[in-house]
Amino acid sequence: MTDIPWEIIQDIREYSRNLIRELGFLNKTIAGTDLTASQVHALVEIGNADTIYARDLSDILLLEKSTISRLIKNLITRGELYESPSSTDIRKKIIQLTPQGKNTVQQITKFAEQQVVAALTTLPQSSTAEIAQGLHKYSNALKNCRLKKDQKSGLQKEYPVEIAQGHKTGLIGRIIEMHAHYYSEFAGFDDAFETTVTKGLGDFFPRLGSEENAIWSVTYKNKIIGSIAIDGQDLGKNIAHLRWFIVESQGRPKGLGKTLLNHALKFCDERGFKEIHLWTFKGLDAARNLYEKNGFVLVNEYSGDQWGKTVLEQKFIRKNSKKN
Repeated sequence: MTDIPWEIIQDIREYSRNLIRELGFLNKTIAGTDLTASQVHALVEIGNADTIYARDLSDILLLEKSTISRLIKNLITRGELYESPSSTDIRKKIIQLTPQGKNTVQQITKFAEQQVVAALTTLPQSSTAEIAQGLHKYSNALKNCRLKKDQKSGLQKEYPVEIAQGHKTGLIGRIIEMHAHYYSEFAGFDDAFETTVTKGLGDFFPRLGSEENAIWSVTYKNKIIGSIAIDGQDLGKNIAHLRWFIVESQGRPKGLGKTLLNHALKFCDERGFKEIHLWTFKGLDAARNLYEKNGFVLVNEYSGDQWGKTVLEQKFIRKNSKKN
């Protein structure tokens, strides 16, 4: 038996029902679109991930594979998504947003943000963080209960996620492999890009012993699925270089990209770097969104081919407010 008062249980049930109604989930369409709730959630998660497999989307949305398959086909027919074969496994297809799909996600995001802002402005500012924390804790509690139930029934095993700083066996090879596979599928980069990554890592790792340099990796199911590095020496002038930031698709719903970036930013702030610079290219919308949420500003955009293929390169800078 639970020690939770019966009244609290009934209140939470009532508030949950009200929340579902106010957000429009009982309607055929939501978020100011003509899309169903599952379609809206699918587009948002695919946009957050940049590229994703159907199996990963099934895990995120907690929907059966057959349901996900029909959902994807419908969105492809509507022109919101497109599929392309994986270069590493012909049995898998990569799902991405079309330009129309990206525009739809932008509209959904704008609608949702305006909805949140409109509600929060009716409350004292001190309540906003409390609401966010409460929703976070409750949603995590629901997830943990589901995982425990699945474990008992043998349906799912929850594996620990390990984030470690420093070199570990196989890290260099995995960083090269992750970058080569992802950017080949996403942007069509070839062996010239893989060679550039290899040369950069070969220059960086002998300098890893310096207190100005650091690297972090994520291990899940005994496999390295993400990395990020700070090179505090190659740019000079007390400027840090953020490099080799990548998380494979199974780690993105877990927020591991955000966690890795937080480790890197904390490292830079503690060591007093004046600025952090990073180079990327246009089209990586989820990554750009994460950068900008953490204080990075786009300062330059130009056509370049440093990765072996001509793309619209972008340079972002995050300034240390305490140093300026």
